[in-house]
Amino acid sequence: MTFVVTEACIRCKYTDCVAVCPVDAFREGGTFLVIDPDDCIDCAVCVPECPVEAIYAKEDLPRNQEVFTAFNAEQAKVLPTISRVKPALPDAEAWAKVRDKRGEVGL
Repeated sequence: MTFVVTEACIRCKYTDCVAVCPVDAFREGGTFLVIDPDDCIDCAVCVPECPVEAIYAKEDLPRNQEVFTAFNAEQAKVLPTISRVKPALPDAEAWAKVRDKRGEVGL
């Protein structure tokens, strides 16, 4: 099992989850975060920290979010580790209400 960051994170990029990750499994893209499945230890401490509920256990992913399992794994190979909290994107609050954001990351 691993945890997966889903569509809700796109264009928000809240980093509260990063602060509690004991193994620095998060990677940072320009407008999103992902979890490296090879580094994730399945502790689940990140899940309640996400204000937009973007993080799920792989087996609990909603069907319409399953594409993000591969997206996290692929992006984790090329993105840098993020281990410190940063401010959310300036318009994160507005984007948190948007449902269909896949096009923002080319999905």
